[in-house]
Amino acid sequence: MVRTVLANNLSATIFRKDLIEAKDLKQIFRKIRNLLAGNFVGTTRDERLAEQLIFLLFCKINDELIESPNEPVIFQLNYPGSSTTLQRITQLFNQLKNQHKSLFDAEDRLYVDETTLTSIIANIEKFSITKASRDVIGDAFEIFLGPSLRGNKGQFFTPKNIVQTMIQILDPTQDEQFIDPACGTGGFLIVGLAHQLKKTEERNNKISNFFFGIDKDQFLAKISRLYLAILGLKGNVIFCENSLNSSQEWSSETSEAISLNSFDVVCTNPPFGAKIPIKSKEILQNYHLGRKWKKKSNGSWFETNDLLEKQPPQVLFIERCLEFLKPGGRMGIVLPDGIFGNPSDRYILHYLRQQVEILALISCSHLAFLPHTHTKTSLLFIRKVKPQKDYSFFMAIAENVGHDKNGKPLYLIDKKGDYILDSSGKKIVNDDFPKIIQNYKKFTDGRLQDHSHLGFIFRNSEIDNQILIPEYYNPEIMQRLDKLEKAGNYRLVRIGDLKNEGIIQITRGHEIGSKFYGTGDIPFVRTSDLINWEINIDPKKQVAGEIYEQYKDKQDIRAGDILLVSDGTFLIGKTAMITERDTQIIIQSHLKKIRVIKKELLDEFLLLWSLNTDIVQDQIKAKTFIQSTISTLGNRLMDLLLPIPREMETKNAISQEIKEIIQEKMALKDRIRTTLKILEI
Repeated sequence: MVRTVLANNLSATIFRKDLIEAKDLKQIFRKIRNLLAGNFVGTTRDERLAEQLIFLLFCKINDELIESPNEPVIFQLNYPGSSTTLQRITQLFNQLKNQHKSLFDAEDRLYVDETTLTSIIANIEKFSITKASRDVIGDAFEIFLGPSLRGNKGQFFTPKNIVQTMIQILDPTQDEQFIDPACGTGGFLIVGLAHQLKKTEERNNKISNFFFGIDKDQFLAKISRLYLAILGLKGNVIFCENSLNSSQEWSSETSEAISLNSFDVVCTNPPFGAKIPIKSKEILQNYHLGRKWKKKSNGSWFETNDLLEKQPPQVLFIERCLEFLKPGGRMGIVLPDGIFGNPSDRYILHYLRQQVEILALISCSHLAFLPHTHTKTSLLFIRKVKPQKDYSFFMAIAENVGHDKNGKPLYLIDKKGDYILDSSGKKIVNDDFPKIIQNYKKFTDGRLQDHSHLGFIFRNSEIDNQILIPEYYNPEIMQRLDKLEKAGNYRLVRIGDLKNEGIIQITRGHEIGSKFYGTGDIPFVRTSDLINWEINIDPKKQVAGEIYEQYKDKQDIRAGDILLVSDGTFLIGKTAMITERDTQIIIQSHLKKIRVIKKELLDEFLLLWSLNTDIVQDQIKAKTFIQSTISTLGNRLMDLLLPIPREMETKNAISQEIKEIIQEKMALKDRIRTTLKILEI
């Protein structure tokens, strides 16, 4: 487009150099979505509305890329000239369509009217899309398509800081072939391309021929194809296929471009979830992980000939991604934590560890993919080589992921509550990933000395029972335990050893069924009823006496027993002591009952104290695994190390202090009950 710049109309004109980085485009997209839905003629389908916004964003991206810093951008309201905004933006879109004829459908066009278009441009004209710190197209999809695309199909768009972390760690070089077999809107490809361009400092055809993506969603494939073409990738590099199908079922076009065992780098966030299992026998039979595995007596696993009835897609994607890699190739993949810790999934790690060497494993906070899912995930990086008997790899725990549960940025603050600013005066995002990347590079260079949750060295031989969750091996906890023991004032005793030696007894509660709730006045104690070492004075669920009689002998509740929450979302590790006032209860299956049998080493009061110390509570957090959305401590309770004072005088003093606290609590509960009875008269 030839631009005629009128000197007398430049006062409010936006030049490319004036564009600023947007902090929260999602909020703007929500406004635009409501605007389009209210004014769009002919349809209110989110897919069509999203398409219109994305076409406009592509126009803006293309406009930003082709103009020099001192030229006014076309995508603005105050562009100098006589054409209307609608005429100008339509012309911009038609230019884009002509540049990429093979990637647009014949009927693709802008349907927005002048008034609606003016409002949209007013909201985004001053922002740079190409400089955004987030995946703008992915953000637009999230706002417009919502759960209808993401949750039901297991598709969760990957936050850009996670994408950048994975690309930085995989570090694709100029001549390496790169693929994302579940590419969505192309986030990994876009950041991977930018990573290579930064290295080569130029666009060239050689690079563009080395990036490929596959997605089974036709709409996503089309949009990502356009996005990458605008950014410089030439030809069709995105294909609409089911990556899990046999490659023989792919179209000839896909098969000519993409072959198994041919890629240097695979980077992906596959769809995952138990609600979208793969049930097709035709697919399952092509995978080792589509078959049943059995455990040997020595703890290893072997594959049977029997097909599974179903398998979550993320499990099959692990194997398919390995098939895409050439020998020596590298892979980064986002996976739910269950794969790394669930007892029923340990055959998956057994299979994986026979095929590859692990490069790194980064555990992400459960906030990572919120507000869309709080499924806890980890980032796994591997190399396709025959594994050595023992080798070292990198682990880290990202506790801060840059945003809160609502997806809004979180910033670092000082002790006074003020924002911490960088050298340019910008607020610093509270994000652990940059430090983790630095530590990984130190690890690969042999310079990682200080081990913390933000980066530590781990050996393959140290993996315990196919558990591969970084929190389980958090070096900071181990360092504190070592320091505590070396100080000499405490001995560390494993709960499992106390149980095996008959010092304590551990049992669990039962589920009685919600149909019995409200049938009587016997408390059914659940995890939420444990508050400050005691049972809630007014439990929410109460049942009939005959139900209590069914469980009375099985549960054998006595004064001095300790209840510990072992399953739940945020309450694991909470405790309460049973008193004489609380023995007539039924406890839920998510509660463990711990009873001291032999009191030579410790009594119930000392045990209650030890379970609630910071070091034990931190161990509980580290050994609590999230299976999908449910947290569980499980049998890892047995691995907890309890601090027990060596000096008898100290033991007695702590025990007496806790005993007095419990007695005071009992007295207060009695006062409350008495007061309530008086009020009823």
